[in-house]
Amino acid sequence: MEFIPAEIPEVILIKPNVFGDHRGFFMETWQRQHFAENGIDVDFVQDNHSKSSQGILRGLHYQLIQPQGKLVRVVEGSVFDVAVDLRRNSSTFGQWVGYELSAENKHMLWVPPGFGHGFYVMSESAEFVYKCTDYYAPEHEGCVRWDDPALGVDWHLVDGKAPVLSEKDANASLLADAIVFE
Repeated sequence: MEFIPAEIPEVILIKPNVFGDHRGFFMETWQRQHFAENGIDVDFVQDNHSKSSQGILRGLHYQLIQPQGKLVRVVEGSVFDVAVDLRRNSSTFGQWVGYELSAENKHMLWVPPGFGHGFYVMSESAEFVYKCTDYYAPEHEGCVRWDDPALGVDWHLVDGKAPVLSEKDANASLLADAIVFE
């Protein structure tokens, strides 16, 4: 696997080695020792799998208590995946990085604790899977607006159409008003 630090170096793009032939393909998606040697020395406690239609945007989510690190990937379709630094004392606070993750490119993204995370479905539909370093705790969840002008995230919206949001995401806080990591 190739581990590529993003512009925010704690966020890491992972390009797995994919071995394929006329029968299909094989790839490793997690190998503890290899990940630890590349700066991701974590224990995962929960796996999640979601399916969404084109135009759905989920995020930017985080948990203040029980913060989750996430290893994310797409097994069907394609998404634009975003990580935002929400650590107030960080030199990259409020900055974001984003990558297209797809079933075709098989890339993965490590989003460490202390970051907001979200994705936008670019294909007709997408199946998104991720491993988490802590359990989901909705009572500790925060959400920053996907379109906060202070962040300026370019979501690669299909045909420039407004995304479809959950009620929680539509009513999320601006970064300036959000309770974030100290």
